[in-house]
Amino acid sequence: MKYDEQADLRVISQNSRRAMAGRENERIQLDELLAEMESTISKISREETESEGRAGSEIVDALPQQVDEVPNEPITEVDDVPVAETAPNSEQLTSAIPASVEVGKIIEGDRGPVQSRVSSGGNGSGNGNNIVGNGGNGGGSFHKRATTISFSQSFQNGVNAVRRNLIIAMGFTIFLNILVLAIPIYLFQISDRVLTSRSADTLVMLTVVIVGAVIIQVILDAIRRFILMRTAVEVAVQLGAPILSAAARASLQGNGKDYQVLGDLQQLRSFLTSGTLLSFFDAPIAPLFVVAVFLVHPHLGYIVVVSALLLLIIAFMNQRATAASFADATNFQSRAMLHLDSMSRNSQIINALAMIPEAVRIWGRDMAGSLRSQVKAQDRNIVFATISKCSRLLTQVAMLGWGAHLAIDGQMTGGMVIAASIIAGRALAPIEGAIEGWNSFIQFRSAFGRIRSLLQNSPLNFDRLRLPDPQGRLDVERILYVPPPNKKVILNGISFTLMPGESMAIIGNSGAGKTTLGKMLVGSILPTSGNVRLDLMDLRNWDQRQFGENIGYLPQDVQLFPGTIKANIARMREDASDQSIFDAAMLADVHELISTFAQGYETMVAADGAPLSGGQKQRIALARAFFGNPKLVVLDEPNSNLDSQGDAALTKALFHAKKHKITVVTITQRPALLNCVDKIMVLSNGSVTMFGTRATVMEALSKKNKQAGSVPSISAAE
Repeated sequence: MKYDEQADLRVISQNSRRAMAGRENERIQLDELLAEMESTISKISREETESEGRAGSEIVDALPQQVDEVPNEPITEVDDVPVAETAPNSEQLTSAIPASVEVGKIIEGDRGPVQSRVSSGGNGSGNGNNIVGNGGNGGGSFHKRATTISFSQSFQNGVNAVRRNLIIAMGFTIFLNILVLAIPIYLFQISDRVLTSRSADTLVMLTVVIVGAVIIQVILDAIRRFILMRTAVEVAVQLGAPILSAAARASLQGNGKDYQVLGDLQQLRSFLTSGTLLSFFDAPIAPLFVVAVFLVHPHLGYIVVVSALLLLIIAFMNQRATAASFADATNFQSRAMLHLDSMSRNSQIINALAMIPEAVRIWGRDMAGSLRSQVKAQDRNIVFATISKCSRLLTQVAMLGWGAHLAIDGQMTGGMVIAASIIAGRALAPIEGAIEGWNSFIQFRSAFGRIRSLLQNSPLNFDRLRLPDPQGRLDVERILYVPPPNKKVILNGISFTLMPGESMAIIGNSGAGKTTLGKMLVGSILPTSGNVRLDLMDLRNWDQRQFGENIGYLPQDVQLFPGTIKANIARMREDASDQSIFDAAMLADVHELISTFAQGYETMVAADGAPLSGGQKQRIALARAFFGNPKLVVLDEPNSNLDSQGDAALTKALFHAKKHKITVVTITQRPALLNCVDKIMVLSNGSVTMFGTRATVMEALSKKNKQAGSVPSISAAE
């Protein structure tokens, strides 16, 4: 055993020595590999250095004249030269330039000239307007187009989808109408062959063929209806979101009636699945049946042609007689729906002030007008439909009577008379159906026109250059606002400038135009003339999505959306991070308020804001205004519903905004907020009566009040 153990130990020792030798070899190979890599890297670095040196000498040699033109030119610092803070990549402007360098145009007299700048970022080259820049591949997102959906293109896509499906449905309609001839042929064959020959085999075979044709006809009709139903769904999918987006944008210049275009979309869907559309499908096939009747006998064909012309005349008279009444009914219905929407939004006031009878009476007046016009139009439509039905039935009588006369004369058989009568009824049925459904066609045509006008004329169709995120400079240049139709001047010649991080308070009497100016600063309404610029760019030229993400707005009438507090602060965006929501709450100083709720940020808010009070809603809306690190915030009466604690939180929020370089415009009637702003503007009847720094305006107001012998106050000064 000892010899065996010693042998095992010797084997283990030998294996250990071999393993150590192997690891030593691996280490040596690794050291050699690292040395080779270092040598290669050093060689590449030397080659790059030599290449850069040669390129630099070539550039210097290529520019001898420029160097000779300004020999030994002194270099001066231009740190004290004001530069437009809003210029793209302004932090990259050179701080040392020749003293003789030419400066750009003056943007604002008291701010100094705009420095000619050198920018970089691409491989190309270009110059113009004293700016040396680059071509090709530069600028990051500066030259990137916003991915804005074209509503006009969405409308065209929807129309193309409908057209494609209708063409397919029309193909099925052609085969369907051919198979419709199976029944008349069956009657004709039974009458003229089976009954005379008394052949049971002929009857069986003929019946089998006709049953197959009828089954195929039913299946094709079902497929056609499936196609039309899915076409209606496709219309809703293609146009639903664009219509709602375009209506939301168009409502800025209206009273919200554009939202009713969504009802027009439902009208389109209803028409696409209605029997009236099937009648219009069958109408082009009617001449085929008329030809079939002529083949039976020309006299019967003439009867059908005369009856068809008579029905067309009736249809034209029906359209002329009912168009105006149907239009009036639609207009009254729209007004009634607008009033109904107003009642739903003001339900608390209506109940508190016992205004239900009056509100119902106003709604009933418009609804009664709609019903009167509709009854008038429907009565006329029913009269013409009755005349057309009577004409069609008399045509059937004439066909059978004259056919019987021709059969007596031996010119045709009884089976041919019956078949011709059935085919004639099929030829005239689409015209009669079109007359009965003319009202739905008129409504479809009007709805289609409104949808097309809304989508094709939406300002969101136009592409906007994706600019760098704004810094917060706000320029208002002699804006004039005269809203239609009364032509009363609301704002007249207002001009001012705010640099990034500055704040301004707008004060004035009720009706002075403060709220209108606030809406204009955030692009909710557009001036009749003049410009509102953010970072020197007119608001109309900003991409709407980018502009909205970089501003905040607290309207006078605070409204929250149904959802959680978190979702309301995040502007209902699903991609918002929890950190950004928390930062907005902290910036608006509402985190402590939200923490008092049992569910915190997950507290559900109803459409009317319950369970929040008016002041709490206002503070939540303030956090929503500060969400996303905006560069411009407009607050319209932000403390109208706040208590002393809310006022203190609002004051902290304004100081936080100033610390974060956020430009803030505050519309207020309370003097407490005046201590938190840099500038004050006093509006009166749409014009600026005072504007300047806080100290200057306050001193002027104080002097004015002393001259009037009253205690200084905002209202007195206004």
